[in-house]
Amino acid sequence: MFERTSHAWFLAGLLLIVPLAPSLAGAGNSPAGIAESAGGSPPLPGAPGVPAPAAAPPSAAPADESNAEKARALVAAAINMTDSSQAVKLLWQATDLDPAYDDAYLYLALFYNSRSNFGKVIEVYQKLLKYQPHEASVYLNIGEAYMSFTPPRMNEALPNYQKALQIDPTSSFAELRIGQIYATQGNRDAALRYLKLASGDRAKNPDIANQADRLIRDIAGS
Repeated sequence: MFERTSHAWFLAGLLLIVPLAPSLAGAGNSPAGIAESAGGSPPLPGAPGVPAPAAAPPSAAPADESNAEKARALVAAAINMTDSSQAVKLLWQATDLDPAYDDAYLYLALFYNSRSNFGKVIEVYQKLLKYQPHEASVYLNIGEAYMSFTPPRMNEALPNYQKALQIDPTSSFAELRIGQIYATQGNRDAALRYLKLASGDRAKNPDIANQADRLIRDIAGS
C-alpha cells in the first residue's frame, strides 16, 4: 500500500515515519508521518505521568458492503488523478462512505503533508481517531504534525505522544519524542528518564537508541 507513491498529485519529497496501522503497513516496511525532532536531529522511524485514557468514542458501524466498495473505488480513482483538488474531494468522500478505511486517510495525510498543511494533517488523523481510538500510530502521527509547525507546537504534541505510549508501552519512538520535548522545555529529569527508555531499545530500533544516546550526552554536557 505505501509503495503507491508515483502519483504526481501528492509527491513532494515526503518523509515517511510512523506506520499508520497494521492493516496498512503490512509487514511494517513503509512508515507514514511527518516532522522534525524538537532537538534539531533528523526524524526517526519508530510511563509514568501519562494521563488516564479518555472515554473511547463509539466505533462506527461497519460500512455495508456497497459503501465499502464505493470507498475503495473512490480511493483507487483518486490516486490515479492528476487533478489534486478533485482527488482530495474523492478521498474525503471515501472517509464518509467507509470511515474506518485507512487508505483514504493515508493519502489525504500524504497530500496535506506534501503541502506543509499540518493543520489539515491533524484534522485527517483526528477524524480517523473516532473510528480507531486505540491505534497508537494515529496519535504518533498527530504528534508529528504538531512538531512540524514552525515553531513546533510541543505542548500540543506531548499529550499525543503520551497517549501513544500509554497504548503501546513498547514504543521507543514515543519515548524519544517525549524525551526530546522535555529536554527542550528544560525538564532535565523527565527528559533523561524517557531518553534512557528509548536508548534501551537498541536491538529493535538502533537508530532511535543512537539518537537518544546523543541527546543524553548533550544533556549531561550542558
